[in-house]
Amino acid sequence: MRDQQTSTTESNTACGSELDNSITMKTQQGEKKVQKDIYQAITDRIIESLEKGVAPWVKPWAACGAPRNAITGREYSGINTILLAMAPYANPLWLTYNQAKAVGAMVRKGEHGTQVVFFKPFKITDKNDAESLEKTIPLLRTFTVFNAQQIDNLPEKYTQVIRPQLDTFADNELAEALLAKAVIEHGKPRACFIPMLDKIHLPDKVDFKSIPDYYATGLHELTHWTGHTSRLARDFNGRFGDSSYAFEELIAELGAAFLCAHCGIDGQLQHANYIGGWLKVLKNDKRAIFTASAAARRAAEFLAGEQDQEEEQAAA
Repeated sequence: MRDQQTSTTESNTACGSELDNSITMKTQQGEKKVQKDIYQAITDRIIESLEKGVAPWVKPWAACGAPRNAITGREYSGINTILLAMAPYANPLWLTYNQAKAVGAMVRKGEHGTQVVFFKPFKITDKNDAESLEKTIPLLRTFTVFNAQQIDNLPEKYTQVIRPQLDTFADNELAEALLAKAVIEHGKPRACFIPMLDKIHLPDKVDFKSIPDYYATGLHELTHWTGHTSRLARDFNGRFGDSSYAFEELIAELGAAFLCAHCGIDGQLQHANYIGGWLKVLKNDKRAIFTASAAARRAAEFLAGEQDQEEEQAAA
């Protein structure tokens, strides 16, 4: 029950516009703005899911496709892929309230939107600097989107989902093109990336339970491959210390999930035994999941050759 003296109001239904990173508290002393910790709120949601043994970024992408904006057709990336994958909708199409309104549709009364995030450049003046230099910092902002299943009167062209036509036993051309970027030796007893050799070892395709499982495994190791010193030179030893290995595995899991979404492949959790390590990292650092998703996004962009400057950036 809501406290009679204190109520919290947050625009989460018919909004769609950019939200402030604060909420308005009504108290006996009047209204005041309280900073809302978006990092912590999102991290808590992911921790809750992992504590149940569920990786929230694993999704049957072959059935629903990657989450994308219904109007622009642009796929969401990074942390937003995770946030939208956690929503209970099979339809991958999303719109803001204003986008729905602009095409003659309306968000169904009583529906609640899903918050996604982006980093907006914000200019500040460093007064501690002798020259009072102006610098730009990334400011985390949120906005709300609604799934196509929550919207009435949406024109048919914005509701049609093009589902990948996949044969369980056929090669996925997009995934094959990505894997071809690395040197891969098949017929090995286990899947791994060996930095000293700069090679990926994989069992033969026929040794996997399914073709999607093969690709999910291969894309996981391919994400590790992007972190090599000759490519993205990923190194979090200084920040996460003893947990850096588990953190790199988290990046690889997320990278594989993003690439599976890109290729229309059912994702698979490759290293469930690392969940305990991931929980430790996330509980100690509320920005860790943002850093991991940003690193995974950069890996996916490096492989797919696509960059989206408007999506979230590293929150290191």
